[in-house]
Amino acid sequence: MSEMAMSFAALAGFVVGAVAVLFYRNQIESPRRAAAAEVPDPGALPQGVASVLAVLPSSAVVLDAHDRVLRASSAARAFGLVKGERLMAAELLALARQVRRDGEIRESEIDVAGHKFGQETTSFAVRVAPLGSYGQVLVLAEDQTERRRVEAVRRDFVANVSHELKTPVGALSLLAETIQDAADDPVAVTRFAGRMQHEAARLTYLVQDLITLSRIQGAEPIPTPGQVAIDEAIHDAIDRCNTRASAKDITLATGGAEGLRIWGDDELLVTALRNLIDNAIAYSPEHTRVVVSVRPAGDSVEISVSDQGIGIPEESLERIFERFFRVDAARSRATGGTGLGLAIVKHVAVAHAGEVSVWSKEGSGSTFTLRLPAFGGTAVPVQPASPLEAAR
Repeated sequence: MSEMAMSFAALAGFVVGAVAVLFYRNQIESPRRAAAAEVPDPGALPQGVASVLAVLPSSAVVLDAHDRVLRASSAARAFGLVKGERLMAAELLALARQVRRDGEIRESEIDVAGHKFGQETTSFAVRVAPLGSYGQVLVLAEDQTERRRVEAVRRDFVANVSHELKTPVGALSLLAETIQDAADDPVAVTRFAGRMQHEAARLTYLVQDLITLSRIQGAEPIPTPGQVAIDEAIHDAIDRCNTRASAKDITLATGGAEGLRIWGDDELLVTALRNLIDNAIAYSPEHTRVVVSVRPAGDSVEISVSDQGIGIPEESLERIFERFFRVDAARSRATGGTGLGLAIVKHVAVAHAGEVSVWSKEGSGSTFTLRLPAFGGTAVPVQPASPLEAAR
């Protein structure tokens, strides 16, 4: 046999031996690997859980048997429920341990110190459940802060409406009984009938304001916006307030730019301006002035209502746009105010994608300013199209 043939035979023998060893090792180790594959890693999530957690809107956290965080959604970290591999809420951790101990699903509500959007506290509805058979626990937390706030606002609104309606209705009932008892006294009947008219008017204003507020308080955009001429809206609002102003010898004046227009609803704008002017008249002394002025402000129009009234205390400025809030409750009721006027103004501004602000100093009067988007995106005067239109 030649030397080349012997080398080839040796190489063939080596390959066959290597294959045999690999086959033997595979026969022995395959069952071991299969057995190992059947034993899940206690630190791994069950199949498919990660995909489900990724699409959940709630804050989701998975804990292992040693309370270490295996998976946490971005919302859970944003709210401060999780830091690193730790669950920070002690109440949630206690619930998770109870669930791990007895395997029962638990639900609760907790408050956590605020870590998001400047909230002082965040309220959560939580659900804790066992996950798999290796001590893992799933924690789901749903932010309930806004829902609770809305429920509180709704309760306060109903309570305030009930109180405000009860006052004029009760007064009307009492006055009717008084008139009935004083039927033989024409002077008394006339006096009490006048009081009944006052209370009936107050009740009418309250119902009208409630209807207006309910229509616009959803912060929804105006359904059919269009061009609104500021000059015409101011003229209409002043016309509706002239009687009250004349009774106190208050002059209603206008000033500033003319011919400006906004994009919105003319009736809502007139309502907002009427409320601002009425408010100025109610809180101004006799023989003073209320001025409505307009000026362009880039892509917006600013409409200001200024008075020479009693002003607003600094501590009340943040609350004056709340429904039924009154700086001076006695004066407001004496003038027939409903406590809803400024709330309506605020919601009208929001409905127009604008805002309302206030400057005030006690003893020096107040200035309320509506800033609303200009028609066409730029606050420029609209020139009359014809001599006929100019005459109007």
